[in-house]
Amino acid sequence: MASRILHRLRHALTGEGERDGLAGCSSEAEEFPESSELEDDTEGLSTRLSGTLSFTSNDEEEEGEEEEDEDIGVAGQGQPPEPDLLGEDTEDAEHSPPTERRGSNLLTRQLQELWRKSRGSFVPQRLLFEVTSANVVSERNSKYVLYTVYLIRAGQFDKAPACISRRYSDFERLNRHLRRRFCGDMAGVSFPRKRLRRNFAAETIAKRSRAFEQFLSHLHSLPEIRRSADYLEFFFLRDLQAAQSLTCSGRYPEALATWANAHQLQERLGACRSGHFLLTLAGLAVCHQELGQAGEAHAACERALCLLEAQDSHPLLAPFLQAHIRLSWVLGRDKRQAEARLQRLQEAGGAEMHPPTLKELLIKQPLP
Repeated sequence: MASRILHRLRHALTGEGERDGLAGCSSEAEEFPESSELEDDTEGLSTRLSGTLSFTSNDEEEEGEEEEDEDIGVAGQGQPPEPDLLGEDTEDAEHSPPTERRGSNLLTRQLQELWRKSRGSFVPQRLLFEVTSANVVSERNSKYVLYTVYLIRAGQFDKAPACISRRYSDFERLNRHLRRRFCGDMAGVSFPRKRLRRNFAAETIAKRSRAFEQFLSHLHSLPEIRRSADYLEFFFLRDLQAAQSLTCSGRYPEALATWANAHQLQERLGACRSGHFLLTLAGLAVCHQELGQAGEAHAACERALCLLEAQDSHPLLAPFLQAHIRLSWVLGRDKRQAEARLQRLQEAGGAEMHPPTLKELLIKQPLP
């Protein structure tokens, strides 16, 4: 028992018998970094995506398509598997002599310490990007793959996940804009290269899905890019435009779902103090109110008023106060504080005596 564990410890600490092999692999990977990564992704593609990727594809080779393929450039970082500290030898340890058991316990503690140090070398990722489906879409004059990406908070159960659906050209446009604005930061970011054949093969779609996960993760790790308008609007601007259009046409259930997804996206991306987020709260309040959900509408107004605590000149402040007062009256809640604030705002000339409603401002608010 002790000899087996000692052999494992030596193997882990000194890497006997592996250094030559690792050195060979390292030099080969440095000489052909992209090809070695592609070979790694070629086998067991669905397994590398944790078994969650599902896609439909056409195996026919396509030429001259707008969709282009790539070689994967950013390697994902995974945590090493936790070593089996005791494993199936536990039963043998119970019958071992005391001296051997003491040696085994010492080696076990050393192995545990080695594992803790190895885990400490990895930086935890707070936001994960996972492609959960990739579907081939055929329209009248075009054919493309639509990738669904979920944004997941790491280390906790996400009961209300946020997702986006984008095609290759959307990712390529984001990459182009960011390289133009952040050429220094983007120098180390790899993006899939273009390709004209086999765009709809299952293997191509799976490798592209993996590449997009790595691309978004790398972008999110760069503070300047993570806070940029180009990066943030890539995720939620399309939802805001669709939700505004649905609200204006009176399709409130569909609009509410779209506003809610935009809300979740902005929360995960840390964009909760922007004008877009206030507009999202206004959309939620309007849709909830139109659907007879006064409590939810009231909560959205309260959240917005907290964000507008020190912004007396914001054009949405008076409409939010007006909606909050009306909803508080419906729900039988205290509205005196909101009434006093609205009165001070009007006396100071910061708001009209009859300000527009949230719905009126929402319809008129232009989005790029």
